[in-house]
Amino acid sequence: MSQRIVVKIGSSSLTSEEGGLNREQVLFFAEELASLHRAGHQVLLVTSGAQAAGFKQLGYPSKPKIIHEKQAAAAVGQALLMQAYQEAFETQGIAVAQILLTRPDFSNRNRAQNAQRTIEELLKQRALPIINENDTVAVDEIKFGDNDSLSALVANLVKADGLYILTDMDGVYSADPRKDPDAVRFDRIEVLTDELYRVAGGAGTAVGTGGMRSKIEAARIAMQGGVPLFVGRAVEPGDLSDAVRGQGKGTYFASSHHSLSSKKQWVGFLSVPQGRITVDPGAENALMNNGSSLLPAGVVSASGDFHPGDVVEVVGADGRMLGRGVTHYAAWQVTAVAGLSSEEAMRRIEVSRVEVIHRDEWVGSTIVKEADHS
Repeated sequence: MSQRIVVKIGSSSLTSEEGGLNREQVLFFAEELASLHRAGHQVLLVTSGAQAAGFKQLGYPSKPKIIHEKQAAAAVGQALLMQAYQEAFETQGIAVAQILLTRPDFSNRNRAQNAQRTIEELLKQRALPIINENDTVAVDEIKFGDNDSLSALVANLVKADGLYILTDMDGVYSADPRKDPDAVRFDRIEVLTDELYRVAGGAGTAVGTGGMRSKIEAARIAMQGGVPLFVGRAVEPGDLSDAVRGQGKGTYFASSHHSLSSKKQWVGFLSVPQGRITVDPGAENALMNNGSSLLPAGVVSASGDFHPGDVVEVVGADGRMLGRGVTHYAAWQVTAVAGLSSEEAMRRIEVSRVEVIHRDEWVGSTIVKEADHS
């Protein structure tokens, strides 16, 4: 059966430690992806490697650390990367398309929908979209940091049947197998636990920026979007097809049985909060445990300059972040009715509905991107 498949390939799989593209590896992965394409699948590639491909061309002795040097290296490397992919896929008779994205392209719903429509048309025409972060304009404050999260967001955006993150490790282990000979690989993970985040650790190789921890973060995003995920290796011909068939060299993550709607995915993962609302303990309990909406009576205070339809953070009396939601009130209106009954609030201000945040537009902190494990 034809599937919509997103494959993410990291820098360490495409480049050498000293910099520059490994053309043999690019050709290998092109052949793996082409095999899926010929089998009738819709294939999207999320690639890293632009900075690593370009820094040597500019004469930098190692991968740069300063933002403008990174952007310069990416500007050179992105052209080299796409040229390599174009040449490799041309031998397979597949047209490729470059799509460069930044976080604001997702946080703005109109821009995200435009990107989605472009991708849909490319897939309809049997082209293979190649997606990367637009490193030449992204700054640290809005960067994905690595392309693992980007691949999960893309998979959710296009409602993929599966996300396959290829790395130099054959899955997720109970400890770092390079250091602990007793480390055991997880074949399948149903639930992301605190222990799993702990053993995932930090960054991986010197070339890539994403370690196993970023793979777990990507899994969280994909699972909440209803997209199953594979993290593992593809080093021999047919490995990627095996992974799609469920026989890959790595770890499979189950999709959530309670996947979020597109609106809640946007609120939880992509939106940029425009302000903050502090609530009392009663409202905190209602939001977190009872599935309730936020009413004026539970509000303590508001900060920021937000308007109806904006996303705001909600915090408890102790300042702990509880989640995000779409507010139906402007900041001054929240302040004006804080602590009042719904009846009194509606007498004082004119709003479209009594709920400050409706439960259908609320996402708790266990899901939100800036939650405990970010």
